Amino acid sequence: MALSNSVEESLNEASAHLRNALAYAARQERPLVCTQIAKTLSDIESIGSFENIMDTLDNTISEMEN
Repeated sequence: MALSNSVEESLNEASAHLRNALAYAARQERPLVCTQIAKTLSDIESIGSFENIMDTLDNTISEMEN
C-alpha cells in the first residue's frame, strides 16, 4: 500500500524544512547538530523507499500464492 498523498506531502514538507535547518546549522552550529539533522532527513527520505520495497514484496508474495 503506497503512502497516502497527505503523508507523502507532509514528509516532503518536513524534508524541505530540515534541509533549510541544515543549511543554517552548517553555518553556525556544532557538527553534531548538523549530523543529527542530516540523519533525520535521511530517515524521512527512506520512508518512501521502504514503502516501495514493501509494496514490491507484497505483490511478489501475492503472485507466488496464486
